[in-house]
Amino acid sequence: MTHTDRTQLVIIGCGGMARHHIRRMLQQLDTTHIAAVCEPSPEAYAATADLFAETGLEPPPNEPDLERLLADQGDQLDAAFIITPHVYHYDQTVACMEAGLDVLLEKPMVMNATEARRLIETRDRTGRLLVVAFPGSLSPQIRTAVSMIRSGELGRLLTVSATVWQGWGPGTVGKWRQRPEISGGGFMFDTGAHMLNTVADLVGEDFRQVAAWLDNYGRPVDTLAAVMGRLESGALVTLHGCGETIRTCESGVWVFGTEAILYTDVWGQWLKIKRQGRSRFREVKVPPSLGVWEQFLAVRGGQIPNPCPPEVGLRMARLWDAIKASAAQDGVPVRCE
Repeated sequence: MTHTDRTQLVIIGCGGMARHHIRRMLQQLDTTHIAAVCEPSPEAYAATADLFAETGLEPPPNEPDLERLLADQGDQLDAAFIITPHVYHYDQTVACMEAGLDVLLEKPMVMNATEARRLIETRDRTGRLLVVAFPGSLSPQIRTAVSMIRSGELGRLLTVSATVWQGWGPGTVGKWRQRPEISGGGFMFDTGAHMLNTVADLVGEDFRQVAAWLDNYGRPVDTLAAVMGRLESGALVTLHGCGETIRTCESGVWVFGTEAILYTDVWGQWLKIKRQGRSRFREVKVPPSLGVWEQFLAVRGGQIPNPCPPEVGLRMARLWDAIKASAAQDGVPVRCE
């Protein structure tokens, strides 16, 4: 098989999360050729090169300057996987789409709703594909849950309750995730972004009003959060994040309807339902997950619709903007614009 038979990919960012994805992608060489990487850190590139060496492969060349990489190699590439700190997502995605590449973008999509709207405009103008790499939205469990909610199988949507916790604060000391000018927020916008996105995807509508409290717990960014909201339909939502607890990372999402209750987590790792008259939850059987990169290839190949387009990212960005605005006023309810 030649390189031209496979998706020609550039990976932008070679940090720990990127290497997590690369390990799995190196098992998919029949569909994917990592033609280049873009990483300014020599240490991060060296760690990435080691992954290729471990499998007997020549590591891809590194061009730290994205503008130069796209100018020199853009016409030889099909797609970009952007896995960089949050503040860089918007500019890098715009540059790649304008260079003619389809983009898989690591979460959260962008820093705010203004960037989200502009990214949608760029997507529409260039005609390129943009998929946001939220495992929740990309999971068969969440896609099935969305179908059940939209079809009315749960009856009328009443409330949603979601929580996520992790020993995030101690684990990210000294890292870019605790630099607000780069991260755009703390625990609630990093690990908590999975919760915000999954809930926004499940309900499929905007928030009308939000009241929120964020606590930095002595750190430069928030690590504790409590949010209450009302959807445009009138349904109520609570969101809780704790990034200062023991060294675990777990979550739960409960969707309450008049006819049934759904139970999942923010990553869509399972889906359970409890119907009217039943004594316990039962598992909802779904097809196995294709994983983040496989899902992107399936969307790009026209095999499935885009499970996580930038419109979902916009809904989450509006919610995050409202959370910040309310928290800045000590929980005063704000309208979601």
